[in-house]
This record gives sequence, C-alpha cells and structure tokens, in this order.
Amino acid sequence: MTVYRNSILVACAALLTACAVQPVAQPPQDVPPAFDNVGSTGGQWPAKDWYRDFGSDELNGFIDIAATANLDLAAARARVAQADARARQAGAAILPSVDATATGNYLAGHSSQGSGHEFDWAAMLSASYEVDFWGKNRATASSARLLAGASRAEQDAVALTTLAGVANGYFQLLALRERLAVAQSNRDAAQQLLQIVQARYDVQVASPIDLATQKAAFDVAQISISDLQQTQAEARTALSILLGRAPERFDVKGQPLDSLREPTVTAGLPSDLLIRRPDIMLAETNLRAGNADLVAARAAMFPSLNLTAGGGVQNPALGAAVLTIPGVGPSFSLAANLVQPIFDHGRLQAQRDEVQAKNLELLSAYRASIVAALGDVENSLGAIQHLNQAREYQAENVAQSERAFEGAKARYQAGSVDFLTLLEAQRTLYAARDQFIQYKLARLQALVGLCKALGGGWSQQ
Repeated sequence: MTVYRNSILVACAALLTACAVQPVAQPPQDVPPAFDNVGSTGGQWPAKDWYRDFGSDELNGFIDIAATANLDLAAARARVAQADARARQAGAAILPSVDATATGNYLAGHSSQGSGHEFDWAAMLSASYEVDFWGKNRATASSARLLAGASRAEQDAVALTTLAGVANGYFQLLALRERLAVAQSNRDAAQQLLQIVQARYDVQVASPIDLATQKAAFDVAQISISDLQQTQAEARTALSILLGRAPERFDVKGQPLDSLREPTVTAGLPSDLLIRRPDIMLAETNLRAGNADLVAARAAMFPSLNLTAGGGVQNPALGAAVLTIPGVGPSFSLAANLVQPIFDHGRLQAQRDEVQAKNLELLSAYRASIVAALGDVENSLGAIQHLNQAREYQAENVAQSERAFEGAKARYQAGSVDFLTLLEAQRTLYAARDQFIQYKLARLQALVGLCKALGGGWSQQ
C-alpha cells in the first residue's frame, strides 16, 4: 500500500512538473536565402582585427587605445562583472545553505521563595534546503546565467560600435584636413584672380561689378576655411573622447586618404549573420532568459518544500516548554515545511502574466534585431555598390573641372571670355575637388559600416 501511494505521488509530481516547466517555443528565424547585392555563396567575413586591413598604423594604435581606455567599454565591463555576481547569487539557491551560530543567555531571578540563576548557551550548525520540485530555483539560476551572457554580448556590441566609431572619426578627420587644404587652395586661387581683376580694373578693362564679385568670392572662400577649421577641431575632440582622453594637447599625425587600403569584405549567407552579430545574440539571450523567468513564475504557483536540520552542543541539552534535559550535551533538530499558496488575491497569477507579456516584448525585440541587422548589411552593400558605380565619374569630374578652370583663366587674361565664365569655372573646380574628397570618405566609411554590419569578426561562443 505504501509503495502504491508513493507511486501515485511520484506520478503526480511528474505531471505537475511538466505543467510548471513547459518550455517556451523558440521563434522562427525568418531570413532570406541571400542578400540582394551579393551572390548566395561565397563571402569573406571580416576578421576580428578588420581595421588593420586599411593599412594605417596610426589608426591601429588608436583602436588599441580605445579597446582599453574607452569609458563606455569600461562601464560595459563593469556591468558584466555585476551580471556574473548576480548569476553566482542565483546559483547559490540551488544548493543547501549551512550556518554556524553561537548563543549565550544568562538568567537570574529572586523572590520570597529564594533565588536562582543559570547560564544557557549553544553552539550549533544548521542547514536549510528548498526542494526544487518544480524547477523554480534552477530556472532562476538559468535566467541569471543567461543575463550574464547577455551582458557579455552587450559589451561586445559596445566594443564593435566604439571601434567603428574610432575608424569613422579618424577617416573624417583626414578628409577634413584634405578639404581644408582644397579650401585654402581655392582661397589662394581666388586671391590670384582678385589681383588679376584688380589689375584689369585699374586700366579700366574690368567693371566695378567684376571686382566686387571677385572680392565676395574671396570672402566666401575664407569663410569656408574658417568653417572647416571649426569642424576639424570638433572631429578631433570627438575622436579623443572615444579614446578615453581629454582633447587638450591631442593631435593626429594623419595621412592622405589615397594611401589607405580598401579591405576586401563581402557578405556570406544571411543565416550566418545570426551568429555573427552581438546585438542579435543579446536579444536572443534576453529572450531565453525571459523563458526561464516564465518557468520560475509558473513554478511559484506550486507547493514549496523546505527542509531544515540543526545539530551541535548546548546547555541545557534540550530546552523545551514541556520536557527539559538539563546539563551540557549534544542536540539536533529536523523540520520540514510545506507551503501551498491558496489565496493571494491573484498576485502570483499577475506575476506570471507580467512575465508572459515581457516575453512577447522580448520576442519582438529579437525579431527586430534580426530585421535591423539585415537592413544594415543591405544598406552597406548598396552604398558600396553605388559608390563603385560613381568612381569613374567622380575622377572625371575633377579632371574636367581643372581643365575648364585653367582654360577660362587663360582666356580671361587674354580678354576673350567674360568674368562670370571664369568665376563659374572656379566655383565648379572647388566643388568638384571637395566632392571628390567626400566621396573617398564615403567609401571608407561604407567599408567600415559593412564590417560593423557583418559583426566585425565577432562570432557566437
């Protein structure tokens, strides 16, 4: 009869356990078979040190500094340490806890019947353990471990964003220097042209309108230099902040944009992107932690069994209300506590509903991270494809603008073209040179964006 009753209890426990800890189904990963701008096979994913493929020792040094000194990364590392500590705390609930206690109590009293005193003391070891029938403690510990993993993925995402920001900031600073050089060259050309117009005006060949217009063009060129200098100073400050240092006395040696290499990076299969983006791993791990929280919330609605045991030496050997054994001697105690929530005004059910709603939010965030990652790659691939198509036209635009300006300048000095033609040729040349530098910057930043969109060499551990 006892065996039969135990069998029934075990079966009921297994049934209730299955109801309590039923897993939450993972969402489908709906990804396309291939990206639009690349083939379905092949693809060279970026390496972890993808930034070294640009061939800039100065950039490599800056990124190495940012990896250790960036303040956002330092904060992310501190969050990882906090998450690891929380995971250890949650894991401790799975095992029994053991405490040592020592107590002393001196009692004394006096009445007409006489007086007396005694000294009670005890040295005890006690252990307590919650029997995890429904997996609540295991689910809570699992959630904490997953959140620690999510914290690491978040740190990797911050690192990837930081390193890409350093590369983009460095390239932008180099481009601003070249644009500033072009603006200064345009200012010098405007000054030379102003001298020519002034000479022609002095001999009454040029009109006052031509002279005033060229003076205004010279002033505009000078204003452009001032604006670029301010933008350059702001870019240098932004780069120094990414490196975790004050902007004072921070300088960049720099190098021509044309001396930089363009790394060969292409995208592989979109499905591989799911294990190469730390932000996707962050969203997925948060979702898995939410599933574990849901298991714990369901298990909290079932009975909990706590076992306690204690043993040691005390005086009196047994201190009880009915029977007391005086003298020093060993003692021990055993207790079991079974608690089943019956009426709590819907608190446990509301907690479960809250966790379920949170899971829906995490599911949406997970799907959104996948869609956003695919969009990042498509945008980067599309930008590079567009820039490749415009490369020849950008170079040709600069060459033809230089030829047109030199020709207009020579003909104006000879008196065969009017001043407006020369002025327009000068503006066109400056715009073409400035646009070409921004084009080279756009190419470099598009490659950085592609490396970042492809995960920057990160892979799921």
